[in-house]
Amino acid sequence: MAQKDETQPDETPAAETTPAQHIDAMIAAHPDWRGSVLADARAAIIAVHPAIEETWKWRGAPVWELDGILVVGNVFQQAVKLGFMYGAALEDPDGLFNDELGGNQRRAIKYFAGDAVDAPALQALVRRAIEHNHTRRQASRRR
Repeated sequence: MAQKDETQPDETPAAETTPAQHIDAMIAAHPDWRGSVLADARAAIIAVHPAIEETWKWRGAPVWELDGILVVGNVFQQAVKLGFMYGAALEDPDGLFNDELGGNQRRAIKYFAGDAVDAPALQALVRRAIEHNHTRRQASRRR
């Protein structure tokens, strides 16, 4: 049996706790490089647009949304992963995507110990994801 390498809690958050509080707790629960990377990525993502909403889904994943899911975060023993729901449709001129490259929908960025978040490049991807979601939403309204 394969060993699970996730270090996220396996519990659904209490209803009275906000998603932002859960993300704060996740960062605090990882006082090493993983918490720092997640905090830096979070700051870069939410700085892109004031309407980006932080949510908490799938039994312990921070999610950033605007007109749909933009980015899903995960903390693992050896990596911090940012999954872009429609990453395959996004241009990535800075070459940030380094995981889930074979599919036709998702793309991800995996950060390892010693990696730094390139905030301007990450923010450019988030802007592209917002535009993609906005375009998808408009197209679905026309149908």
